[in-house]
Amino acid sequence: MKILVINAGSSSLKYQLIDMDNESVLAKGNCERIGMDGLFGHKTADGREIKDEKVDMPDHAAAFARVKEALLDEKVGVIKSLDEISAVGHRIVQGGAIFDRSVLVDEKVKEGIASLIPLAPLHNKGHLQAINAAQEAFGKDIPEVVVFDTGFHATMPPKAYMYAVPYKYYEENKIRRYGFHGTSHRYVSAKCAELMGKDLKDIKLISCHLGNGSSITAIKDGKVIDTSMGLTPLDGFMMGSRSGTLDPSVVTYMAQIDNISPDEMSQMLNKKSGLLGISGVSSDDRDVTKAALEGNKRAQLAHDMLRYQIAKFIGGYYVALGGCDAILFTAGLGENQPSHRKAICDYLSCFGVKIDDKRNEAAIRGKCDEISTPDSKIRVFVIPTNEELVIARDTKEIVENMK
Repeated sequence: MKILVINAGSSSLKYQLIDMDNESVLAKGNCERIGMDGLFGHKTADGREIKDEKVDMPDHAAAFARVKEALLDEKVGVIKSLDEISAVGHRIVQGGAIFDRSVLVDEKVKEGIASLIPLAPLHNKGHLQAINAAQEAFGKDIPEVVVFDTGFHATMPPKAYMYAVPYKYYEENKIRRYGFHGTSHRYVSAKCAELMGKDLKDIKLISCHLGNGSSITAIKDGKVIDTSMGLTPLDGFMMGSRSGTLDPSVVTYMAQIDNISPDEMSQMLNKKSGLLGISGVSSDDRDVTKAALEGNKRAQLAHDMLRYQIAKFIGGYYVALGGCDAILFTAGLGENQPSHRKAICDYLSCFGVKIDDKRNEAAIRGKCDEISTPDSKIRVFVIPTNEELVIARDTKEIVENMK
């Protein structure tokens, strides 16, 4: 069975074609700047590729048309016919209180995703466009499945997901904590249990997805009990360009100072804050790291803040879990920044966390390893994430259950 996995944004469409017989990636690519000056890239498992091709992609339907062409192309294609694709799996950011698990796409599901656009206006709108474009491109006979970022977090208890605002906003507008990066946390937590030789239900984990967007999740009895992102991905600790949690009065005070509209404030907190806002250098941690090593004080401060905030969240989740068996790091920073992992774990030495410096330094570029010492009271792992595989596995299971 071959499954096409789609991760669509408002102006982008990433894809992977996965052969589920051995869970290998046959080809992957990215349509960027949809609706603008489109760029297309495609690469096969054996190294054939299209790089930075300029393509007119006014919408997601045009992007899908280019994906089809690439998959079938004589030089860089990996299939002879679209009939070889058994199903399409979509990543959906916001499932709200409607979807707590992956589901087969039908008109009712599409209506549900559309109803959640106010909670994730850029993401869910783009996802819905991609679903419609896929149906147009492949026909409605090929089943499509949606996998929700929020689904893994649906087990949170009310004491964790409720906000202390007037209750009517929860009842009438569904304002609550939803959490994100669920497919990533789900994959790496299961992998961590496998590495430990234990059932996920028997261990307490703190999963740290650290990238340009970041979140931390507490997992107990195989279920999420709390997570750092909230109603939107803005909540939690500082990220590449996101502020993370703030005193709400900071927001209103800044708005008064500069006469900032709600939309402008949202743009500032999502796109101009975090590492970028503090360092003044970049939202890309690689650039901030370079500047910090060169003595840039604001870049150093940005890193100090980031590491401190992450350690505080881990400490809080240690208490929420009533102890912890393992901490795991994943995603761009989590997988490739040993200095961040070391600094964060130094804060956690009060819990008995000890890091093997050599193994920590070596655990980069896709390497999966345990980086704690044998006498560390909490085991620490670096585990590369694979959200696309989670989507493909869910899609395969749902499609097979249709038969």
